Amino acid sequence: MFGLGSVAEAAGRNPVQPHAVMSPLERAATDCFAETVLSNPTATRHARAGHWYEAAGVTGFLCRPEVDAMIQAHDRLYGRGTGARYFQNAYTRHLGQELAARLQPMLERRAMASAEPPADKTDLPDEDKPAQ
Repeated sequence: MFGLGSVAEAAGRNPVQPHAVMSPLERAATDCFAETVLSNPTATRHARAGHWYEAAGVTGFLCRPEVDAMIQAHDRLYGRGTGARYFQNAYTRHLGQELAARLQPMLERRAMASAEPPADKTDLPDEDKPAQ
């Protein structure tokens, strides 16, 4: 085995506890998921409903380079095949919590902003009023 740890260590690795190699890769993947969820209306609807896994799944293919880098680094550190298991289990469970923490405040602000009534045309300056 060429990794620095054992398969047992990989199975117990927790994304909440930073790792010098994995942390930046996890952050890059999570940043990608957060950005793509907000840029896709279907993913945003899932996110508003609190379905974070589904929200990330809608656009997850766009984050494939970041996910692949994380999986490959995990394999190098903990042994071949551990990266995919880590992504599918521990990272994915943590991803929902991370997306909720990052995106919920933005989604709430957007919801409040879109709930404002449209501007009344009588409030427009004369030059902005439609011609009659």
